[in-house]
Amino acid sequence: MIRRAEPQEADRLAALAAFQHSIGFKFRNPTLLARALTHRSRLNEDSTINGNNERLEFLGDAVLGLVAAAELFTKLGDRAEGDLARIKSIVVSEDTLAGIALAIGLDSLLLIGKGEELSGGRRKKALLADALEALFGAAYIDAGFEKTRPLLLKYLIPEIEKVLTDRHRRDYKTLIQEYAQKWHKTQPEYSLQAKSGPDHDRTYSITCSLLDTAYGPADGKTKKEAEQQAAALAWQAIMTAGGVEAARLLEIKKL
Repeated sequence: MIRRAEPQEADRLAALAAFQHSIGFKFRNPTLLARALTHRSRLNEDSTINGNNERLEFLGDAVLGLVAAAELFTKLGDRAEGDLARIKSIVVSEDTLAGIALAIGLDSLLLIGKGEELSGGRRKKALLADALEALFGAAYIDAGFEKTRPLLLKYLIPEIEKVLTDRHRRDYKTLIQEYAQKWHKTQPEYSLQAKSGPDHDRTYSITCSLLDTAYGPADGKTKKEAEQQAAALAWQAIMTAGGVEAARLLEIKKL
């Protein structure tokens, strides 16, 4: 006797089918896709689920790194190893991967626990980036490297182009740090000025201090995000002031 899917289950299957069509990759083993979209927080609340996406994320991270490195090595034959490494670090960064995950609708398909849901888990960059890597890992197991590679390049190539044309989201914290070290033999300092809101929705206010000047404060939902925003304020202020320091900072950002 063939078991009919319950309405909620049928909706889920339809959503997964539509997702596979949208990314141009159909899983031969749908269980792999389901696991790639299951966060560990869900296991505590649903005894029918067997396994989460952490192992697939581990594998997907390696596959992603190889595909990105090979593409950069082939496409940018005139670039030094340091340049390739720097471009790759941006292309496979948490920010970039989370952006791709949101763009393809991965957030709405994730299975997460109630606590994670209440804390805004579907919008957490780390969770989204991990899920995308898990998706890539699942695709690799399902179809092998040669058939998975085009899927990854579909999303990586536009990100590589953004970096090469300076349209990517800059890592201002790294830029400011490299600028301070190279030209002034010092380090920027980040100071927490305030924090507000409940534990599940906290906001941090942080300043970036460099060469006796404090920039900010800037706000973020995590300390890391607030520090990045404070560094962006420092970058913008130095560039707006112009002169020698702006030229030095501009040199740092060149890849």
